Amino acid sequence: MTAILRDVVESDLDAFFEHQREPAANEMAIFPARDRETFDAHWRKILADDSTTQKTIVHEGRVAGNVLCWSQDGQRLVGYWVGSEFWGKGLATRALREFVEEEPARPLHAWVATSNVGSIRVLEKCGFVQVGSRTTDVEELLFELS
Repeated sequence: MTAILRDVVESDLDAFFEHQREPAANEMAIFPARDRETFDAHWRKILADDSTTQKTIVHEGRVAGNVLCWSQDGQRLVGYWVGSEFWGKGLATRALREFVEEEPARPLHAWVATSNVGSIRVLEKCGFVQVGSRTTDVEELLFELS
Protein backbone atom coordinates (compact mmCIF):
# COMPACT_ATOMS: atom_id res chain seq x y z
CA MET A 1 0.00 0.00 0.00
CA THR A 2 1.36 3.43 -0.88
CA ALA A 3 2.42 5.86 1.81
CA ILE A 4 -0.16 8.44 2.73
CA LEU A 5 2.06 10.57 4.97
CA ARG A 6 4.49 13.29 4.00
CA ASP A 7 6.12 16.20 5.77
CA VAL A 8 3.90 19.20 6.44
CA VAL A 9 4.40 22.17 4.11
CA GLU A 10 3.02 25.64 4.75
CA SER A 11 0.41 25.34 1.99
CA ASP A 12 -1.21 22.45 3.96
CA LEU A 13 -2.27 24.87 6.69
CA ASP A 14 -5.27 26.22 4.78
CA ALA A 15 -6.77 22.71 4.61
CA PHE A 16 -5.88 22.02 8.27
CA PHE A 17 -7.61 25.28 9.24
CA GLU A 18 -10.79 24.29 7.41
CA HIS A 19 -10.72 20.76 8.88
CA GLN A 20 -10.48 22.05 12.45
CA ARG A 21 -13.51 24.33 11.88
CA GLU A 22 -15.90 21.45 11.07
CA PRO A 23 -18.65 21.37 13.71
CA ALA A 24 -19.06 17.56 13.60
CA ALA A 25 -15.34 17.08 14.14
CA ASN A 26 -15.25 19.62 16.98
CA GLU A 27 -18.15 17.88 18.67
CA MET A 28 -16.59 14.44 18.28
CA ALA A 29 -13.15 15.48 19.53
CA ILE A 30 -14.63 17.86 22.12
CA PHE A 31 -12.13 20.41 20.89
CA PRO A 32 -13.14 23.94 19.86
CA ALA A 33 -12.17 25.47 16.54
CA ARG A 34 -9.55 28.20 16.60
CA ASP A 35 -9.86 31.50 14.75
CA ARG A 36 -7.33 32.01 11.96
CA GLU A 37 -4.90 34.15 13.96
CA THR A 38 -4.83 31.71 16.89
CA PHE A 39 -4.61 28.73 14.53
CA ASP A 40 -1.67 30.24 12.60
CA ALA A 41 0.18 31.10 15.83
CA HIS A 42 -0.36 27.53 17.09
CA TRP A 43 1.00 26.01 13.87
CA ARG A 44 3.98 28.40 13.74
CA LYS A 45 4.89 27.10 17.21
CA ILE A 46 4.45 23.46 16.12
CA LEU A 47 6.51 23.87 12.95
CA ALA A 48 9.31 25.69 14.82
CA ASP A 49 9.62 22.93 17.46
CA ASP A 50 12.30 20.44 16.40
CA SER A 51 11.06 17.93 18.99
CA THR A 52 7.63 17.74 17.35
CA THR A 53 7.00 15.47 14.38
CA GLN A 54 4.36 16.72 11.94
CA LYS A 55 2.97 14.76 9.01
CA THR A 56 0.30 15.53 6.45
CA ILE A 57 -2.20 12.83 5.51
CA VAL A 58 -2.70 12.80 1.73
CA HIS A 59 -5.56 11.07 -0.08
CA GLU A 60 -5.84 11.10 -3.88
CA GLY A 61 -3.51 14.09 -4.04
CA ARG A 62 -5.48 16.15 -1.52
CA VAL A 63 -4.65 17.17 2.05
CA ALA A 64 -6.90 14.96 4.20
CA GLY A 65 -5.51 15.71 7.67
CA ASN A 66 -2.46 15.50 9.88
CA VAL A 67 -0.65 13.42 12.48
CA LEU A 68 1.47 15.03 15.19
CA CYS A 69 3.81 13.68 17.86
CA TRP A 70 5.12 15.84 20.71
CA SER A 71 6.49 15.63 24.24
CA GLN A 72 4.37 16.75 27.17
CA ASP A 73 4.61 15.99 30.89
CA GLY A 74 7.30 13.36 30.28
CA GLN A 75 5.24 11.48 27.68
CA ARG A 76 5.52 11.24 23.91
CA LEU A 77 1.99 11.99 22.68
CA VAL A 78 0.35 11.47 19.30
CA GLY A 79 -2.68 13.17 17.86
CA TYR A 80 -4.38 13.23 14.50
CA TRP A 81 -7.14 15.07 12.70
CA VAL A 82 -8.90 14.05 9.49
CA GLY A 83 -11.24 16.31 7.55
CA SER A 84 -14.83 15.05 7.70
CA GLU A 85 -15.11 14.63 3.93
CA PHE A 86 -12.41 11.93 4.27
CA TRP A 87 -14.08 10.00 7.10
CA GLY A 88 -15.04 6.38 6.57
CA LYS A 89 -12.11 5.60 4.27
CA GLY A 90 -9.78 4.13 6.91
CA LEU A 91 -7.38 7.04 6.48
CA ALA A 92 -6.87 7.75 10.19
CA THR A 93 -6.01 4.10 10.85
CA ARG A 94 -3.70 3.88 7.82
CA ALA A 95 -2.00 7.17 8.71
CA LEU A 96 -1.50 6.32 12.38
CA ARG A 97 -0.26 2.82 11.52
CA GLU A 98 2.22 4.27 9.02
CA PHE A 99 3.26 6.92 11.54
CA VAL A 100 3.95 4.51 14.42
CA GLU A 101 5.97 2.26 12.09
CA GLU A 102 8.25 5.24 11.32
CA GLU A 103 8.33 6.78 14.83
CA PRO A 104 10.96 5.01 16.99
CA ALA A 105 9.91 6.49 20.36
CA ARG A 106 8.14 4.15 22.77
CA PRO A 107 5.97 4.23 24.61
CA LEU A 108 3.65 6.50 22.65
CA HIS A 109 0.54 7.88 24.33
CA ALA A 110 -2.72 9.42 23.15
CA TRP A 111 -5.52 11.11 25.06
CA VAL A 112 -9.00 10.74 23.56
CA ALA A 113 -12.44 11.88 24.69
CA THR A 114 -14.51 8.93 25.92
CA SER A 115 -17.24 9.99 23.47
CA ASN A 116 -14.90 9.81 20.45
CA VAL A 117 -15.62 6.19 19.61
CA GLY A 118 -14.10 6.44 16.11
CA SER A 119 -10.76 7.65 17.43
CA ILE A 120 -10.74 4.98 20.16
CA ARG A 121 -11.21 2.33 17.43
CA VAL A 122 -8.34 3.83 15.40
CA LEU A 123 -6.00 3.67 18.40
CA GLU A 124 -6.99 0.08 19.20
CA LYS A 125 -6.54 -1.05 15.56
CA CYS A 126 -3.01 0.40 15.71
CA GLY A 127 -2.10 -1.55 18.86
CA PHE A 128 -2.71 1.09 21.53
CA VAL A 129 -4.26 -0.13 24.79
CA GLN A 130 -6.08 1.90 27.42
CA VAL A 131 -3.88 2.52 30.47
CA GLY A 132 -5.63 5.35 32.27
CA SER A 133 -8.26 8.03 32.36
CA ARG A 134 -8.85 11.54 33.63
CA THR A 135 -11.56 14.11 33.85
CA THR A 136 -10.66 17.70 33.08
CA ASP A 137 -13.29 19.67 31.17
CA VAL A 138 -14.13 16.33 29.53
CA GLU A 139 -13.72 12.64 30.32
CA GLU A 140 -10.65 11.29 28.55
CA LEU A 141 -8.93 7.95 28.18
CA LEU A 142 -5.17 7.49 27.98
CA PHE A 143 -3.93 4.96 25.43
CA GLU A 144 -0.39 3.59 25.15
CA LEU A 145 1.63 1.82 22.51
CA SER A 146 4.61 0.03 24.07
